[in-house]
Amino acid sequence: MTTTLTAHAHAKDQYTTTSSRLAARLSIHNYNTAPQSWFEFAQTSIPKHGSILEVGAGTGALWSDTFPPSEIKSITSLTLTDFSPAMVETMSANPSIISLQSQLPVQILQCDATALPFPDSEFDTVIANHMLYHVDDPLSALSEFKRVLKTGGKLVVALNGLDHLKELFEVGELVGRGSTIAGLAKITAENAVEQITSVGFEGVDGQRFPGEFRLPGVEPVLRYLDSVGEADMEEEKREMVKKVVGERLDGEGVFRVGKNMVVFTGRKP
Repeated sequence: MTTTLTAHAHAKDQYTTTSSRLAARLSIHNYNTAPQSWFEFAQTSIPKHGSILEVGAGTGALWSDTFPPSEIKSITSLTLTDFSPAMVETMSANPSIISLQSQLPVQILQCDATALPFPDSEFDTVIANHMLYHVDDPLSALSEFKRVLKTGGKLVVALNGLDHLKELFEVGELVGRGSTIAGLAKITAENAVEQITSVGFEGVDGQRFPGEFRLPGVEPVLRYLDSVGEADMEEEKREMVKKVVGERLDGEGVFRVGKNMVVFTGRKP
C-alpha cells in the first residue's frame, strides 16, 4: 500500500527503517516500580470483545503477553497498523502476535493514522498507545478513530505528560539529547481531554500509571539517550552522562526517574 505519511519528521527519522530505537526506549520499563507493567496497566482499559483496532502499534508490544483463552474468546478480530514498514515487519514476526493469529483473526497493515483504510463504523474499540504525539495533526487522527468506531465504541489513548522522564532528559539536555517530543507534540496528557472531547467523544477520562523508574546504574540512561539520536553519543558526551548520573547514584544508590503516563478513554456517541 502506498500512503502519504503524516507522522512528523522526527518520527519518520526514528522509526521508518528500524524498530531498535523503540526497543531501547521500552527497556526503561525493566525498572518500573509499579506492581503492574505498563502493558498490563493499559490492557485493563481495553475491552476484550468485538473488533479491535490498534493504530501505531509499533512492535506489537501491547499484545506480547500471553493471554488466557478466557480473555480473548470474545474478540472477533484484531487489526494492528503502523506507518513504519520496519514496525510492520517486526510485528509480523512477533511470536506473541503469531500465537494470537492461531486463536483469532489478526491483520497487520502499514497505513496512515489520518487516512485509515477502513469503512465507517467498523470497530468496537480503537487504541492509540503512545503514538498521537508523533502525528502532525492529531485532531485529524482522532477524527479518523471516531469515524471507524461503531456507535458506542470505545477509544483508548495513552499519552505522556510534559514532565515524563524529566530527570533523564535533564541529563540529556547537557549532551544535546533532550526531549524532542516535548517541543513537537501537539497533544499531551495535559491537553488530551480537551482535544479528544473536541472531536466529539464523550465521557473522556484518564488514569495515571503509578510509580517511577529506578535505574540501578548508568547503562540504562546511556541506552535511552543513545536511542534519542540517529547515532550513539560521542565518547566525550557519554563520559559526561556517566559523571552526572554517577554522582546521583553515589548519593541515592539509584537514579530515580519520574513518569507521567496516562490512559485516556472515551466513547463515540
